[in-house]
Amino acid sequence: MRKKTFAAATLLAAATLTLSACGSGDDGKSPIAVVSEESGSAKAATILDQPFEKPDLVLTDTHGKKFDLRAQTKGQPTLVYFGYTHCPDVCPLTMNNLAVAKKALPKADQDKLRVVFVTTDPGRDTPAELGKWLKGIDPQFIGLTGDFATIQAGARSLGISIEPTKKNKDGKIVSVHGTQVIAFSPKTDGGYLLYGESATVDDYTKDLPKIIKGATP
Repeated sequence: MRKKTFAAATLLAAATLTLSACGSGDDGKSPIAVVSEESGSAKAATILDQPFEKPDLVLTDTHGKKFDLRAQTKGQPTLVYFGYTHCPDVCPLTMNNLAVAKKALPKADQDKLRVVFVTTDPGRDTPAELGKWLKGIDPQFIGLTGDFATIQAGARSLGISIEPTKKNKDGKIVSVHGTQVIAFSPKTDGGYLLYGESATVDDYTKDLPKIIKGATP
């Protein structure tokens, strides 16, 4: 686990370098925004000295209703992740890690936390499919779908690259995407922390109480 401090611009510049193909059998397992590593730290978070602006995303939630990410998570501790429900590995692992860590919070803090899962595979991830999948993880998690180009632009603004769903050489349908979780402060609404797929339940359990307050872990 590492603790790093990077400018958001640095992460954006690195975003085109590496992608993770969930379920493709590829070896691209590194989060795309990790541009260097510093060993010897017990912290999982990458601390951004220039936080990301929350994406201006208006999509459709699991109830088929319009969801304005900025407006409807304003002033709330918010975690945003881009992935897809058919992913066999990193997506369900990440979301389940967050769900387990969330349950360790006091009930009042659980109700404050917004965990937003934005699909990278909107063709298959309908509102109903997203709702069914997330219900099995945490019914409070917010699932969003919509136009791929809109989703892609929102992800890119956070230094997260995603590609249209396609078939790989084995004929499997895969969605290639970055694997970061971005934490947004309830104080500033800025995305000030980044977690890669190596973050564990323990990491989130330790950090969420501070994220709820807008503090740095």
